[in-house]
Amino acid sequence: MRVALPLLRTSKSLSFHITLALTFVAASNVLPPIAFTQNQSRPRRVTATTPTQAAPSASQSSTTKAPQEIDDEEVIKVITSEVLLPVTVRDAAGRLVSGLTRRDFRVWEDGREQALSDLALRRVPVDVVLMVDSSSSVAESLGDFQRAADEFATRLTPEDRFSLIKFDDRVELLQDWTRNRAQLRRALRRVSAGMFTRFNDALYLAAREQFGAGGQQQRRRAVVVLSDGIDSGRGQATLEATLRALLEAQVAVYAISNTRIERARKQGQLDVLLSGGEAGVRFNELRIGDLREGLRVLEVSERGLAQLAVATGGRLYTPESFAALEGVYAEVAEELRSQYGLYYTPVDVVRDGRFRQIKVGTADPSLRVTSRIGYYTSVSKP
Repeated sequence: MRVALPLLRTSKSLSFHITLALTFVAASNVLPPIAFTQNQSRPRRVTATTPTQAAPSASQSSTTKAPQEIDDEEVIKVITSEVLLPVTVRDAAGRLVSGLTRRDFRVWEDGREQALSDLALRRVPVDVVLMVDSSSSVAESLGDFQRAADEFATRLTPEDRFSLIKFDDRVELLQDWTRNRAQLRRALRRVSAGMFTRFNDALYLAAREQFGAGGQQQRRRAVVVLSDGIDSGRGQATLEATLRALLEAQVAVYAISNTRIERARKQGQLDVLLSGGEAGVRFNELRIGDLREGLRVLEVSERGLAQLAVATGGRLYTPESFAALEGVYAEVAEELRSQYGLYYTPVDVVRDGRFRQIKVGTADPSLRVTSRIGYYTSVSKP
């Protein structure tokens, strides 16, 4: 199956670089709602959207859609007023910490401490969107990605689900939600290289189409994306709008970036040109300028990916080579298996669509806790 996802209409101009995620979230309470123009219909709606958000849709291709395994009979049901907060805990050496109990955690929402429920450490299935940047900048890594993604799926539990999206000039849903590894393997073989990178559009559509904004989570949600994070400027979603969509959908982003690989390659080329003597430097002035600009863009991109990961409760990985991808994807799978699913009923029961900041701590100050920085409440119907 290959479904081409449409592009989005947004009233904001395209810009890659964002300020610190915390600053954006603090300001997001006063941002106007994002407007969309969309006439097409999506073949299947995964989750409903909030009444105040118009979600984009996608058109079905002429290819016959394969049966999807989306049975949710084993999904854990929770009280609608509860908040599900996936939390990762590591020690000072970066090792994952297991064996903590509800009494080891403290959670604050907008500065007010919340009481964790008796069911605070339930095992919660995870839905993972595997995304790959198939543009020319990462084309050489596609084989490594296919092997790593296939191995990643084998490390999830039978209750977990995954889907596959590729993006370059277009954003394409190659495999909808499934637990079937054979279906994923067939979809991985259909990943082919394109040219440009619609990074923001891809993440935005993953948040809106695959997860939907708002609603009560009954499963953890994550995106694992392989990309340098450099948007080509040919899409229509800004990174600010993308971050908001991810927070609204309560999706953690695990970014696996080839920025370190590209930085080493460009720096090596620059060093060679600069060592060519004064005449050589003058002759290659334009190329030297391009390489320096490329290094600057990679630096900005990596900072943006780090902010995106931190804000959503995920993590940024910068492997030194594409050969290391399998180990990185295995590490992401291990983290997803080791997460704590904290539940609490907010002290503030008003559901007004406002963003609420979250802080999580542990009784042991040496432990490092990772969680999303907050969430948007759904709006109560009159």
